[in-house]
Amino acid sequence: MTTLNQHTVLQVEDVSKMYKLGLVSTKSLAHDLNRWWHRTRGKEDPYLRIGESNDRASRGESDYVYALQDINFCVDQGEAVGIIGRNGAGKSTLLKLLSQVTQPTTGRISVRGRIASLLEVGTGFHPELTGRENIFLNGAILGMRKKEIASKLDEIIAFSGVERYIDTPVKRYSSGMYVRLAFAVAAHLESEILIVDEVLAVGDAEFQKKCLGKMGEVSKGQGRTVLFVSHNMQAVKSLCNRAIYLQNGRLKSDGPAQLIVDQYLSGYDSMETTRQYKNLDSEKSVFLKSARCLNTSENEKYMFTADEPITLELVIHKQHPVRGVFLHLLIRNNEEITLLETDSKEAGYAFIDTDKEGDFISRVTIPSRVLRSGRFHVTLGIASAQHDPFQIESLDSFISFDVLADKTPRDARRVALLSTILDWKNV
Repeated sequence: MTTLNQHTVLQVEDVSKMYKLGLVSTKSLAHDLNRWWHRTRGKEDPYLRIGESNDRASRGESDYVYALQDINFCVDQGEAVGIIGRNGAGKSTLLKLLSQVTQPTTGRISVRGRIASLLEVGTGFHPELTGRENIFLNGAILGMRKKEIASKLDEIIAFSGVERYIDTPVKRYSSGMYVRLAFAVAAHLESEILIVDEVLAVGDAEFQKKCLGKMGEVSKGQGRTVLFVSHNMQAVKSLCNRAIYLQNGRLKSDGPAQLIVDQYLSGYDSMETTRQYKNLDSEKSVFLKSARCLNTSENEKYMFTADEPITLELVIHKQHPVRGVFLHLLIRNNEEITLLETDSKEAGYAFIDTDKEGDFISRVTIPSRVLRSGRFHVTLGIASAQHDPFQIESLDSFISFDVLADKTPRDARRVALLSTILDWKNV
């Protein structure tokens, strides 16, 4: 085991984790015997050579895939480290390795002190035992003595907010109650390292805020180490002083939280298939030629934070004499619920009121703090005073964009007044 220096509590050296895809697990007898035979002769594991990188979007040639590959980092006492990356990047696998739920295929993990981990709802809980009994059970699993747990019992129960049900079997708890109690146990028992996965998303907004406050107290006030996986970038920036960015199972970057989160957000779009709309050939008198989303720097972008304004640029092509053209926009979420609706006519803006033909460019801006996190789809209608509404053109969900989770509250007043504050303008 590697000797850690006096400040380091966690060290990860050349760690890789490989899995076999398909219905058969990696623990097949034939493969185990093959690996044993190679080890006894001092040779490399034969399956490491054929393992492929963890790119979930593409189909590989091998049945073996690296969930993590060649990961190296160390964590000092008192650090709060955010682990970020897209779904499937290897974040949860890394936490399972650190929590010793599973072992690495190659490499070494050195730990000083006890680890309290909260990887999924109800980790370490027995459904037939009461909440009170599970506090003692979970504490014992984490290596705490009964007297030690008892001294924190009242504080744990009060923090969890499930006092009324503490003597009820946890199988009757909702998922939110499960995670409340599980987090309360992990955060209050005296472990040197606290590991928390995205399970906080199960709790309500009030409890999430309470948990983030507790993790800040644990790392900054008590000098304990926190490893935090989340897709809430604002929470990572406010809680963590450092972030580790995983991409396709590899460590892409490691550094100050603000810098790494900004790198993650700026790089997200380049990894996405472009969502720009293009239509270069239409027989209609007026049609949408292209559309794209822009940020405040007028760069094309389809991933925004909640506190960013979103500009939709539309290029309308006119090839026949039509006057008084106006645009109608709908924005829906993934559940097909209409969240915003507006048109240029109501805003006092006739988009095309000339006989001139060619391209006309218009931009409409959605202010910040209007949309919550999620993916949103835009529907466009093109109409004129000479036609019935939508008779010229109607495009359903022709372009989409994402808003990342953020703790900034939605501005309800802005939503109510949206038809009057959307900024329509020609370019």
